[in-house]
Amino acid sequence: MNIQIFGTKKCFETKKAQRFFKERGIKFQFIDLTQKSMSKGEFNSIRSAVGGTENLIKTETDEYAQVKYLLPEAQMEKILEMPSLFKTPIVRNGKKATVGNCPKIWKDWIEKGSCQ
Repeated sequence: MNIQIFGTKKCFETKKAQRFFKERGIKFQFIDLTQKSMSKGEFNSIRSAVGGTENLIKTETDEYAQVKYLLPEAQMEKILEMPSLFKTPIVRNGKKATVGNCPKIWKDWIEKGSCQ
């Protein structure tokens, strides 16, 4: 599987995730959310892997207040337009994904050989 790291260049936690995989010689693709948004398919896949939208975005922000009452499809469109709403890093390994710094889970992926 290919590892994808969604985050921003300025995010300290995203840098930790990148360092984790670099130190172990695991290739990954970095997607800077300030430059390129995730696709609807990526969003839906990651959302289901992490247990819902509320686990993927910062719900306590003023920006979220702008989208929380929209219908689901409109809400997704707006979230994809507002990368600052995402908790980072989002690390994707095929159909699996994590939000935040999760080295124990990433080590498990490596030990099971699912991210070579």
